[in-house]
Amino acid sequence: MSKGDIVLIDFPFTDLSDFKMRPALVLYSDEKSEDCVFAFITSEKPKKLIEFDVKLRKSKYNGLKNDSIIKLDRIATLNKKMASRYLGKLDSDYVVEVDNKLKRLFGL
Repeated sequence: MSKGDIVLIDFPFTDLSDFKMRPALVLYSDEKSEDCVFAFITSEKPKKLIEFDVKLRKSKYNGLKNDSIIKLDRIATLNKKMASRYLGKLDSDYVVEVDNKLKRLFGL
């Protein structure tokens, strides 16, 4: 697993009451660690996008079935073994947008 990969993973609810299988973007992965940092991806269209959302078009390259939104304000560190399937890779243009929004989100 490496930065920019899109995988299906049991992503936790924010209250940690349960998990739901959904696509997620790998934000950070170290081959020496069993954990990765993931960002939530949803195909639900919110009434209003927030500053840290990234609109993502479905493609054969990224493996998504629907146009989606990367929710950079929904991040979790999870064990790599929780990922059930590799879907695809984030296009380099989106990687730049994600990096820039993460810098703003964390005030870097």
